[in-house]
Amino acid sequence: MSSLHSTDNMLLTLKQVRLALGGRQFGPFNLMIQPGEQVAILGPSGAGKSTLLKLLARELTPASGVAQFEQRPLQSWSLAALSYHRAILPQSHEVVFDLPVEMVIGLGRVARTLDPSLPTIVQQAATQACAAHLLGRRFDTLSGGEKARVQMARVFAQLWDVEQGLLLVDEPLAALDPGLQCSLMAAICAFAAQRGHALLAILHDINQALQGFERLILMKQGAMVVDYPRSQVTLPMLEALYDVQLDAALTDSGTLLVAPSMKQALSPTRFHVWPCTENHEDHFY
Repeated sequence: MSSLHSTDNMLLTLKQVRLALGGRQFGPFNLMIQPGEQVAILGPSGAGKSTLLKLLARELTPASGVAQFEQRPLQSWSLAALSYHRAILPQSHEVVFDLPVEMVIGLGRVARTLDPSLPTIVQQAATQACAAHLLGRRFDTLSGGEKARVQMARVFAQLWDVEQGLLLVDEPLAALDPGLQCSLMAAICAFAAQRGHALLAILHDINQALQGFERLILMKQGAMVVDYPRSQVTLPMLEALYDVQLDAALTDSGTLLVAPSMKQALSPTRFHVWPCTENHEDHFY
């Protein structure tokens, strides 16, 4: 059990979960998320970040171990029932058909048979996502940033009238300009905080994770190698994660900011020792 959490009021729990996919082995994953937590997942390409998120979304089935959502086995949830409590903001913003923006946002409510508040919630979700000006347009006419806002509004609509749900975010901002990335991530974090939703986000931007999230999970080669509060994540850990030398600076508030150093790359033969926590063994790279 992680030293970061008690078992009371646990939203999501993974215990020794392993996954086999495409000839690769992932895990073991040990993870506990409480309502209201905001957790970022970092790691190089191919580390297994999106695979972990698909496992949490119930898109993939564990080969072994225990996966629970709201203290029930995750696989016992139907996808329709799960959609009342869990929403996913994916990497891609596209939809199969050229739909009106209102309909795309309303897809977040599709599991609800009777939903008299749908028009109001669509409007409110669009407003919170700064997408109200896009209502009345068709999705295929939008720019990449506008599509990102509409998809974010869809997720907001899905979890609009519930509390203490789970919001999974899979690198949806990577192709957007820095200003829009900051704006959208701030909106996602604020929405989750207002309702006590747990937010679990896969990020490429290290500084976004360091500045906006209270807890960081570092993944490499299909395993979770570190699960620490942000204050305990060090520069050597991040360098080991990406096999790159980083330059660092502290902001006036004491937040660590990093950037890849162009002067010297870490040797590929260098070994890094990950600190041991109660949930996982040392990992050597």
